[in-house]
Amino acid sequence: MEITDDKLLKIALVTSLIGIIGLIVFTPTIEVKEVDIKDINRGMIDEEVSVDGVITEIAQSRSKTSYFLTINDGEAQIPLIIFEKQVGDLESRNLDINDFKNHKVKVVGTVTEYNSDLELILSNGDSLRIIN
Repeated sequence: MEITDDKLLKIALVTSLIGIIGLIVFTPTIEVKEVDIKDINRGMIDEEVSVDGVITEIAQSRSKTSYFLTINDGEAQIPLIIFEKQVGDLESRNLDINDFKNHKVKVVGTVTEYNSDLELILSNGDSLRIIN
């Protein structure tokens, strides 16, 4: 059997379609790992995680474009960084960062390290929600 350009193109097209269908089917089942703040460690750097806790502190950056929040779950705390784009997302939903203070929230963010300290970077504006 001789492989021609036409046959190779058909094989590539079929393989691509199978891959796209697989992505569509399996993407909704991918969930973010829920962890306690005390369990976050350096092995989780660049991993997206979900944590619950109370926002105890809110500070604005010198440039006034980003915010630094502290999330405490009663056993540990971790800084949450919200950059300008995510602030814009929150404001487009008519939310003010300061409204989150002293409220229990669910946060989805990426674990990072800055100056040897672990922190979370908010994934997007929908990743910070007040919960009961």
